[in-house]
Amino acid sequence: MANIKSQIKRNRQNEKRRLSNRNVRGAARTAVNQARAAFAEGDPETKEAVLKAISALDKAAEKGVIHKNNAARRKARLMKKLASFKPAEAPKAKSK
Repeated sequence: MANIKSQIKRNRQNEKRRLSNRNVRGAARTAVNQARAAFAEGDPETKEAVLKAISALDKAAEKGVIHKNNAARRKARLMKKLASFKPAEAPKAKSK
């Protein structure tokens, strides 16, 4: 345990930042996982999921929670996958 006043304050600040960073990083991770799941399902709304993930990654990088190159690499992977993605067609209704 710290005895120095400035270090005690620094520990409090670090704990607050850790919790805040955890939320931002978790949101980005969740968005990326949802985008990947949309790819796996062939969901027609995959593009929206990818855009949401990219937004979350940008926010995390902007706040310094993840490195900007890490965010760029993840976004590039998602966009590459999106470019080659063909959504599964919905079953057509039978006409009489």
